[in-house]
Amino acid sequence: MPQDMPPAGGYDAVQYKRNLPPSAFKPKTLLAFGGLIMVYGWYHLFHGIREQRELAREKMWSRIHLIPALQAEEDRDLVRRHLADVQREKELLGDKAVKVYHADRYVRPTFAITPGKIIKD
Repeated sequence: MPQDMPPAGGYDAVQYKRNLPPSAFKPKTLLAFGGLIMVYGWYHLFHGIREQRELAREKMWSRIHLIPALQAEEDRDLVRRHLADVQREKELLGDKAVKVYHADRYVRPTFAITPGKIIKD
């Protein structure tokens, strides 16, 4: 029986190396790209913080400037309530002038403790 021999001219070369496509980005490129994204984010963060601080300052000053108007509105409401109370008293009590206090001015009462029994030696 004859022995099998290689073909004339020899066999083709055996491919033993991996033929992988090159990766998308090199690590330096990815690092630089990530750094640029972070710098962009920090830039917007700082400008956003500055904008929020300015809006808070504007809100505070607007409230400060609105205080007199709000105080006047509260005073008008108190006067309206007082006049409504007086009108309600007139409806309930009639035209009798009933005063709760002896004067129009309210003074907090003061109490003094006096001894009940004085002992003389």
